[in-house]
Amino acid sequence: MIDKSKDISFSEKAFPNGKGLAWASNVYFVGIGGIGMSALARYFVANGNHVAGYDKTPTDITNDLQNLGVAIHFNDDITEIDTKYLNNKDTLVVYTPAIPKNHSELNYFKNNDFNIYKRSEILGEITKQTTCLAVAGTHGKTTTTSILGHLLNSCGVSVTAFLGGISENYNSNLILNGTEVTVVEADEFDRSFLTLSPDLACITSMDADHLDIYGDASELTKTFKEFSECIKPNGRLFVKNGLPLKGITYGIEDDSDFCAKNIKIENGSYVFDLQTPNELYEGFQFNLPGRHNLSNAIIALAMAVIYGCPNNQLAKGLASYKGVKRRFTYQIKTNDFVFVDDYAHHPEEINAVHQAVREMYPDKKVLAVFQPHLFSRTRDFVDEFANSLSKFDEVLLLDIYPARELPIEGVTSKWLLDKIENPNKKLISKSEIINEIKTSKAQVVLTLGAGDIGAEVKHIKKALCIAN
Repeated sequence: MIDKSKDISFSEKAFPNGKGLAWASNVYFVGIGGIGMSALARYFVANGNHVAGYDKTPTDITNDLQNLGVAIHFNDDITEIDTKYLNNKDTLVVYTPAIPKNHSELNYFKNNDFNIYKRSEILGEITKQTTCLAVAGTHGKTTTTSILGHLLNSCGVSVTAFLGGISENYNSNLILNGTEVTVVEADEFDRSFLTLSPDLACITSMDADHLDIYGDASELTKTFKEFSECIKPNGRLFVKNGLPLKGITYGIEDDSDFCAKNIKIENGSYVFDLQTPNELYEGFQFNLPGRHNLSNAIIALAMAVIYGCPNNQLAKGLASYKGVKRRFTYQIKTNDFVFVDDYAHHPEEINAVHQAVREMYPDKKVLAVFQPHLFSRTRDFVDEFANSLSKFDEVLLLDIYPARELPIEGVTSKWLLDKIENPNKKLISKSEIINEIKTSKAQVVLTLGAGDIGAEVKHIKKALCIAN
């Protein structure tokens, strides 16, 4: 169970007269630039609410929100907030747990009796009156959620999907085409997913992560089990074959309930058949590389099949799926040179990218530029990171991106670099990336990480396009 005594708690009194979220004419976001927070902001804008917020720095996401009419400022300063949001009777405050506890705006709202919620609690409230399809797992959530949302939308389902990345199909982290079904990422960070009560849910993976929150892997596994018990009484749980939970299984070329069979690669795409518990559906095409992405497609198809989507429309929907930005996103793709950007920030995710690139480009030299994310994650998985990165032909390592953390003594990129067994390795600054890539003879270049390395991609692409 969630221990809510240590933090701002969800309370029925926050919804006067049983009106749910309808009472709030104004919604203020503390940390509005986060990928999950910004999707909620878009939702409330579409719902007709007045929306504003704070974030630390301007980004493409905050720019897009400002273009929708959202008032955003970048200083932690109450005086910069429009006075209409300072009325606690009309304003709903949403915050992300990544916001530090000494944040003055958040503390102002806490001290003046505003109705304050974590992002996950708002998602839980939004999904209450809908059929909720939730995607959980330490890896694969965003891609799976975006595939599932796209499949349902392609099949004409009245669906709202909150995505943890920018969909290439919709150029947005929100799919908004009705309110009967809600698709959400069930985020294990801060145990947020325990606020949901899904009708259908899947668990893609349970690898150790967020040990700064959980302490050890067994506690993480225990919390995933708690999430599986949050599913509604008549709901269904889907689990990747091999996970220690009971449910409808899915996998690739194995004995799962839903399984990809007869897999071929044609023109860089997977072509396969889908075995279900009742029949074999033939002729699916999926255009993203990597077995991890194919696995994500299988579970999205399985959930859509159980929901009731027809096979022929699912096949068309999957073939038209374009992916999520920063998930094996091709920036340059020619016969002679390939540049791919990916959000991978965990050793298993790096392994998945390695598998994909070796499968697609088996004879080409591969250079990986990696920015570690969080001191705690680097500390907890340093040997695993070293092993994953050693598989590439060449490695360029950036300093650790701290995000919400302060430095940990002895935990540095130099420490990680020394553990990488591949001799073709180097610690560099962001300003050196372009020159180092140009100097390399690699035919495939990868930029990997969940920090601000993503902001460098457009500059790298421009320089490499000129060079080529």
